[in-house]
Amino acid sequence: MFGSNQYGANVYAKISLETGVLAASPNKLILMLYEGAIAACQSAIEHMQRRDIPNKGAMLSKAILIIESGLRISLDKNAGGEIAASLDGLYGYMSLRLTQANIRNQPALIEEVITLLTDLKAAWEAIGKPQPASQEMPAATLSQVANAVNRNIASYAKA
Repeated sequence: MFGSNQYGANVYAKISLETGVLAASPNKLILMLYEGAIAACQSAIEHMQRRDIPNKGAMLSKAILIIESGLRISLDKNAGGEIAASLDGLYGYMSLRLTQANIRNQPALIEEVITLLTDLKAAWEAIGKPQPASQEMPAATLSQVANAVNRNIASYAKA
């Protein structure tokens, strides 16, 4: 008599997400992008293990889209300097690895990208922690992001 509630649930979820995006700070938006890319990568691994090729490809495409059209395009290379340039290279590397994972059907390559995304997300979470009113962003927190980026670039540039 009442039909499926799936449509209503989908509409509610979409409105909830849109409201969250509109109300989010720039830092929170970056965290949401990291979370979305990580979730898409994890889903791609699950589809890969089930040999569900179409959905594996769709999830990897989604992760690449988030990295390229969300994270990478949001970089301000003028203001961000060396860190932004390093992140740009790292995002390009992640997209390449996800493309290779798709072609070769290698979950280890996706796991590598998940590790990179998780490390960067943790650094952004540290930046987003509220600071006492009398303090500016500590240099240590900013250097955490730089160190995470440089550490990841150094370890994966050899690959």
